[in-house]
Amino acid sequence: MANERRPDEKPTGALDGLVSNARSASTKGLPPVHLWNPPFCGDLDMRIGTDGTWYYLKTPIGRPALVKLFASVLKREGDSYFLVTPVEKCGITVDDAPFMAVEMRMEDGEAGRVLNFRTNVDDWVACGPDHALRFEPEPDTGGLKPYLHVRRDLWAKVTRALFYDLVELGEEREVDGEVMFGVVSGGVFFAMAPAESLREFA
Repeated sequence: MANERRPDEKPTGALDGLVSNARSASTKGLPPVHLWNPPFCGDLDMRIGTDGTWYYLKTPIGRPALVKLFASVLKREGDSYFLVTPVEKCGITVDDAPFMAVEMRMEDGEAGRVLNFRTNVDDWVACGPDHALRFEPEPDTGGLKPYLHVRRDLWAKVTRALFYDLVELGEEREVDGEVMFGVVSGGVFFAMAPAESLREFA
C-alpha cells in the first residue's frame, strides 16, 4: 500500500539527519517506535518496492546495514508508512508489504511444528498465535499472495517459492462447516482457501 501524498507536501532532503537520529535511537533490540509521536517532517523520496528493495531518489539503497537501520524505525499508521525517530517522522511509500519472507525453517515446538521465517532484513519470525499467516487473492493470476505478520502492523510478503513449500505442507481441515486447505504452525491452522479451489496447487 502506498502513502497518499498531499500536493503541498515536498520530500525532505534531511536524510543524513534521519540516519543520525535513527542510529542514536538504536538499541540492542528494536527501537520503541510505537511510543514515539514526533512532528511530521514531510515525505521522503523513498520507496519499498514489491520485491522488498528499498529505493532513495529512485536508486536502490545498496547498503544492507542502512536498510536494516531504516527498517528498525519503520512505523505504520493506517495505510501510511513512516520512518520515525524521537524527534522526526518522515513519510515513505510502500508498494505492497514492507518486508519479504525469504527463507523458512521448520522445528518442533511444544505445540507441534513451528515454521520460522527469515525476512530480507535478517529478522527471524516464528509463525504462530502472535505471528499469523494470511492469504489474499491475487486477481492478476487467480492465485494467492501469502503474508506473514512481523511486528505490530507490519507484514512480510512470502516469496512465491516459499508459498509452494507451504502448499506442500498443507492439509485440509473443517472450519465453520467448510473444508479449508491451509497450513499449521505453532498450534494454529492458517486457512488459505476452500480446499476445492486449491486442489490444483496441491
